[in-house]
Amino acid sequence: MPLFRSRATGVPGVLGTLGAIVCAVIAAPSPASAATPTVLYASPSGAGSTCSLSAPCSLDGAKSKVESLTSGMAADIDVYLRGGTYRLSQAFALGVSDSGQNGFKVVYAAYPGEKPVLSGAAQVHGFSLFDSSKNIYRAAVPAGTRSRQLFVNGVRAQRARGPLNPSGFTLSGSSFTTADSSYASFTNASSVEVVSNRDWKQMRCPLASITVPSGGGSSLNVDPACFANNNTSVPNRGFPFNGAGLPKLSAISYLENAYQLLDSPGEFYLDSAAGFVYYSPRSGEDLSTADVELPTAETLLNVSGTPGHLAPVNDTDPAIAYTGSWSSSGGRGLGDLYNDVHATTTNGDSVSYTFTGTGIDVLSETNSDEGGIDVYLDGAKVQSVTASASTRLAQQVVASVSGLAKGQHTVKLVKTGGTSMLLDGFTVVPDAITPAHDITFQGLTFGYTTWMLPSTAGYIDNQAGVLWDPSHSNAPIRIPAAVQVHRGSNITFTGNEITHTGGTGIDLADGTQDSTITGSYLHDTGGGGVTVGEVDDYYLTDTARMTTGDTVTQNWIDHVGQDYSDAVGIWAGYTRNLTVSHNDIGHTPYSGMSIGWGWGYASPCSMQSAQGLSTCAHGTIYAGGNQILDNHVHDVMGVLHDGGAIYTLGGQGNGDLTVRSVLAGNLDETYRGSNAIYHDEGSSNWDTYNNVIRGGGGWWVSMWTPTIHDINLHDEYSDTSSYANKGTNITFNQATVVSGGAWPPAAQSVIAAAGPSTPNAVAEGLTGRINDDDSAITYTGNWSVSSDRGYGDYVDGVHVTRGNGDTASLTFTGTGVSVLGEKYSDQGQVEVFLDGASKGLFDTASAARQAQAVIYSTSGLPLGSHTIQVVKRSGTYATVDAFDVASTYNDTNSKITYNGGSWRSSTNRGLGDYQDDVHATTANGDSASVTFTGTGISLVTETNSDEGTIAVSLDGASQGTVNASSSSRQAQQTVYSVSGLPLGRHTLTLTKTGGSWLVIDRFDVR
Repeated sequence: MPLFRSRATGVPGVLGTLGAIVCAVIAAPSPASAATPTVLYASPSGAGSTCSLSAPCSLDGAKSKVESLTSGMAADIDVYLRGGTYRLSQAFALGVSDSGQNGFKVVYAAYPGEKPVLSGAAQVHGFSLFDSSKNIYRAAVPAGTRSRQLFVNGVRAQRARGPLNPSGFTLSGSSFTTADSSYASFTNASSVEVVSNRDWKQMRCPLASITVPSGGGSSLNVDPACFANNNTSVPNRGFPFNGAGLPKLSAISYLENAYQLLDSPGEFYLDSAAGFVYYSPRSGEDLSTADVELPTAETLLNVSGTPGHLAPVNDTDPAIAYTGSWSSSGGRGLGDLYNDVHATTTNGDSVSYTFTGTGIDVLSETNSDEGGIDVYLDGAKVQSVTASASTRLAQQVVASVSGLAKGQHTVKLVKTGGTSMLLDGFTVVPDAITPAHDITFQGLTFGYTTWMLPSTAGYIDNQAGVLWDPSHSNAPIRIPAAVQVHRGSNITFTGNEITHTGGTGIDLADGTQDSTITGSYLHDTGGGGVTVGEVDDYYLTDTARMTTGDTVTQNWIDHVGQDYSDAVGIWAGYTRNLTVSHNDIGHTPYSGMSIGWGWGYASPCSMQSAQGLSTCAHGTIYAGGNQILDNHVHDVMGVLHDGGAIYTLGGQGNGDLTVRSVLAGNLDETYRGSNAIYHDEGSSNWDTYNNVIRGGGGWWVSMWTPTIHDINLHDEYSDTSSYANKGTNITFNQATVVSGGAWPPAAQSVIAAAGPSTPNAVAEGLTGRINDDDSAITYTGNWSVSSDRGYGDYVDGVHVTRGNGDTASLTFTGTGVSVLGEKYSDQGQVEVFLDGASKGLFDTASAARQAQAVIYSTSGLPLGSHTIQVVKRSGTYATVDAFDVASTYNDTNSKITYNGGSWRSSTNRGLGDYQDDVHATTANGDSASVTFTGTGISLVTETNSDEGTIAVSLDGASQGTVNASSSSRQAQQTVYSVSGLPLGRHTLTLTKTGGSWLVIDRFDVR
């Protein structure tokens, strides 16, 4: 064994210097004090309550320990989660009692160099071949297990699905009929779902049955209630809840979830009642060793203050007592809650409501014909208010009582003046407003959830992951999140990964304030990426209950909406002073981000009339002061239509320019002929400027109707001149229209600054495949984007140019790079430069079209920064599809996780090590794991007589063992290598099983 220099390890107050470094990273000293944090430890197998490094506790044990320490906090409490999988059958729940106190925080963080994963899945074992002709395997699971997702070696499996847009179906009543009789043989018909992707909505319903019509064939009979909600009685509550309510479920995009549809590798079917999961493995998957995860939990982390979600009680509620000559008026079309009110014209008439809580809002209409109201609480008069106003406004808080002792109270309203008095509803505040607060989560991975509501109720879509709940009078609901915050304050998420979800990634809900999501990686979600705010608290006047002051910045969000194609990367409802900045959002089925809600509700009646609306549903909303800055949004609108890269909806600021919102410095591209900036119905009070729109084919900005108003557009840059401007009071300046990629310096500055300011540390940044739309690639000349070609392009799109001399350049840190493009008869030669030196001309002409063809490749570069440039020299076209970047991770790289207590670091050995250092361990069972994005990896390390066998696992599947033993010491030897993996994220784990030492020198990733 070579000489090793010792290294102190530990945590403050426990082991020494390493922890001092760690705590500086994960929890900056509190402004209240620089006191040493209290340090606790948890592990997946922890059972004790001491929460020490030698005896770590469970997550629940750590929570109990924190609760016992918070009341007297004189420093932060740092809870380190050791590496491994924490399998949760229900969410890890934190509340007010788990909050930081006295100006200090509770920090849940990954132990240095280790990867804790909070998982809502159970592993599935015991697969055996079930149908050899179809390559279907089966494994037993507990009967009654319910899930809509399955993941194999970290890759999402597809629920068994039929072909896209199947022909031969006719809608008859609530049934889809066809002459094809094969559907009649489907088992478990009530588990089969029909799915329709149309315009901006996804609609799905379970079947009630499959029958054979009298003339033969098959009749797919949709669940009647779901069909009504998606076709014959589509919820249409109007402003501020939705617009037109259309489209309807009238055709089938595909059928899903029948065993008989399981006909392609990577598909699965769960027979919940019988207790079996069926799966057709992809090429190279060995189900005897694969990591197969079946999610059963819907939420992994739930941080909740009080109260929870607040929804108004309508004026028709039977608990409301009316005294006098009240009448009910429905269908007014004036923006009333549920489109109805109670009203009286007689002074002295009263209405009473008994509730349990700490406060109550009274919702009514304000108008010129309304007047005074006396407010009594528990028999005592507490307020005199007036509902008189010069303009009709719906759903106004005309009276509010707060700060009551929690218990039963009765509010009574008595008409004292004006022509009319109206009641629209009450909002009860059941508990004191007490947020969960001052909690940080850092470096954690949250993964593997499901969401079961669509299996029974279907998917009753409104827009952008906001649904209707038929079981609660069509109240709006949202797709639940794996990481959920309700009524939080100063909740911080930094450097986390959220992936493999059945719903949304993370949600800051129900009046969460001053909270932050930063430096995190959200991908492969069934629903959206990040959601902030609500859709039914627009009327609030109490700032303590508003969603305000939150920040979503420096995050990487991609491949959202894997199950529900109306989902978006970042969604915000009613928010105030929200900052969404420097995020990278890509590969979405619908819009990149959707900001605001309410349609034309906040727009004056004159504008609604100009839009052609026969009535005016007009009220106020509290949104305003939001900042949408310096984001990179790309490859959006992959499935649905009528959206855009950045989409806004509803008003901002109620006409008050002091709370105007800003949309600036964003780079929007590859939006498939839709809209880049889409100020949709009711959007108002935006200052929109300094955005760059490139690679699109639609409108650079869309403002299609008069309820869009008071927007200032200036200093924009676009490669298309097309726009729509039918708004009111729009200060419109045509974008600087650029051709030939000749972006002026100001636009180049926007392009350079858009997106996160540092590479994605969680997702390995620029290692692996870099798609042609990545903002790291610089194009000069007349490049355009060609998407949805269906030729096999990576992510189904390329950059293309006709101009000789046009260039595409990428600066990367690595040891090798390949240029991928298309070869075809209409293409010619390109010249490749590496670090300024020409590598020659390369011919891209081919008689047959070749997608993802390697145009140029090099390896063995010194690790460091390099620039590759592709220059078109001849032919009609040149294309760029992607760059593959190879890199080297030295043994000290933070992407490598060392598990076990015997690892040491040795530097300056002088033995030929890469960068003259290695990690090593003497303990069998110690392991090193590296997660990378690419198609291959090699372990390059020392071999010697005192080294031995190493067990290799790739994506959870055993790859056998390799041997690092040799008769003499040899530095930088390739001990294990794999290539040809499916492009994506993989994890390699090496475990010491023999010899005196296991040495890690470097990994080469490609």
